[in-house]
Amino acid sequence: MKINEAAKFLSTTPKTLRFYESKGLITPEKDENNQYRYYTEHDLYRISTILALREIGVSVEEIKTLLNNPNLSMNQYLDIQRSALFEQWIEMRDMIETIDQMIESGNNSIENIHQLANHLKNLKEIRSKWQDRWNFDDQALDYDENIKKEGHIFNVHEGYDEALATVEELVNVEAGDIVLDIGIGTGNLGSRFLKGEVHVIGVDQSERMLKVCKEKHPKIETRKGHFLALPLLDHSVDSIVSSYALHHLPDEEKVLALMEMTRVLKNNGQICIADLMFEDQSHRKKVIESYQQAGKHIAIEVIEDEYFADKALLVNWLRENGFQIETIQFNDILGLVYARNY
Repeated sequence: MKINEAAKFLSTTPKTLRFYESKGLITPEKDENNQYRYYTEHDLYRISTILALREIGVSVEEIKTLLNNPNLSMNQYLDIQRSALFEQWIEMRDMIETIDQMIESGNNSIENIHQLANHLKNLKEIRSKWQDRWNFDDQALDYDENIKKEGHIFNVHEGYDEALATVEELVNVEAGDIVLDIGIGTGNLGSRFLKGEVHVIGVDQSERMLKVCKEKHPKIETRKGHFLALPLLDHSVDSIVSSYALHHLPDEEKVLALMEMTRVLKNNGQICIADLMFEDQSHRKKVIESYQQAGKHIAIEVIEDEYFADKALLVNWLRENGFQIETIQFNDILGLVYARNY
C-alpha cells in the first residue's frame, strides 16, 4: 500500500505515519525512482500496534523499547497490545479501589486523600518501572544448557529437578483446568502439566524466552507480562505455579505479586511457588554467617545480588488472605510454598 492507502486503512493520517517513521518506529520500503513509500502487511501490523499503544497513553520512547525487535510476528504484536492494555486496566482498577477506600472510610480529610493518592502513585511506579536487569532475552537460547545442578562453587540450581517434580506432585489438576505458570522461561515447569485436557498459560516478560518455550512446547499458550501485571482476567485460572522467578522481586513487590495471583485465581484454587528462599530472616542470617565462616564469598554475593524470599512473609500473607499452607525447604536456599484457598 502507498502512504495514503495505508493511512486510510488504519484510520489515521499520512502525517502521523511520517512522524512515526521520523522517530524510527517504522521503516517502510521506498521506490528508488520516486521515493514513494510502500507499506507491507507486516508494516500494517506494526503500525496498528503503535496506534493502539498511543491510544492508551504509552509514550513514543516506551513504544520504541517495546517494539525494539523489527521482526515481530502478528501474534507477538497482539500480545504486546494485550499486555499494555492489562497494565492500564490494572492501573484503573487501583484508582477505583482507592476512590472506594476514600468513600468507605468516611475520612475525606486532605491528609487522608493525600495519603491514598501517594499510595496509588507508588503502585503505579512500581508496576511501570519494573526492569529485567538480568537480561533474560540474551539468556533464552542457552538457558536450559546453563542450568547446572552440580559442579559449581555455589549452585543455586541444586535441587532444581526435585523442586519441579514436587510442584507437579502437589498441584492436582483435572480435565478442563487452566494452569498459569508465571515466569515460565523455557517451559520446564509449565510443560509438566500438559496432560489430559489441561490448558497451560505461560507468562513471561522476555519475548525470547516465550519464543523458545513455544518452540519446545507448542501446546502452551504464551503471553507477555510479569508478576505485577498479569495479562489475565479476574478469577480465570484454577492453579498458579512458578519456579525460580519470584526472587527477582523485592519483598514489597512480592506482596503485590501475591495480590495479583489472588486476583486471577478461582475459588478453591492452588498456588505453588518453588524458589530461592529462606525460612525467615533468622534462617537467612544463619546461612550467610555459615557461608562467611566457610569463606564462601561468591555465595554471599549471589544472595545479595538477588531478592531471595522470606518464606515467613509469603506464608503470613497467604494465611491472612484465607489460604491453607504447606511448606518444604529442600536445602539452605531452595524452598516451596503450596497454598489453597478452600
